[in-house]
Amino acid sequence: MSNPYNRHDVTDEHWNKLEPIITELLGKWGGSNANDNRLFVNACLWIIRTGSPWRDLPTEYG
Repeated sequence: MSNPYNRHDVTDEHWNKLEPIITELLGKWGGSNANDNRLFVNACLWIIRTGSPWRDLPTEYG
C-alpha cells in the first residue's frame, strides 16, 4: 500500500513494526471491525501533520 506520492503515509518499514502492536492492542481492547488499520493510521498522521480539520481529510483516506 505504500504510496511514494504521499509523504504523510506510514512507510512499509514502519508499518511492519506498528502492525503487530496495533493488532495486539485491538485484541486487548475488544477488537475492531476495521479492515484497514493502516488507512486509519495514515489518516490520523495526515490530520496531525497538516493541522487540518477532519472534514478536510482527502478522500483517499476513506
